[in-house]
Amino acid sequence: MATTVTDSESNSEQNLNLDSLGASPEKGSSEYLQLQLRIFRMTLALTVFSVIIFAIFLDLSSALSLFIGSLAGILYLRLLARGIGKLGKSSMSVSKVQLLVPVLLFFSASKFPQLELWPTFLGFLLYKPSLIIQFLLES
Repeated sequence: MATTVTDSESNSEQNLNLDSLGASPEKGSSEYLQLQLRIFRMTLALTVFSVIIFAIFLDLSSALSLFIGSLAGILYLRLLARGIGKLGKSSMSVSKVQLLVPVLLFFSASKFPQLELWPTFLGFLLYKPSLIIQFLLES
């Protein structure tokens, strides 16, 4: 036999769970914002390092392509974080707008001869090592 829980019981239960954990929505929101900032800073540092390495060992065109790709990756990550931040407050699902960023990046890299395809997409994926490093630092 299935039992149903009313919204008021569910809300009080969620508040009880948050209170028992010592967490509040404001604290979680500020922690999430700090996590975003750490990931963005780490991504920017990794981008600067990678662009310098590309400029030294390869050519400037590859370094520029990597830089543009990493900017697109940061934009993608920012749009995704913004969608996740709205989740539960004003939205019930994550927006799909951020998926346009890699598609537009691919079309741009294939349309403009100044952009090289592989360094552009390598740059786009530079946010992923930042996420992995952040995960390893927190565990």
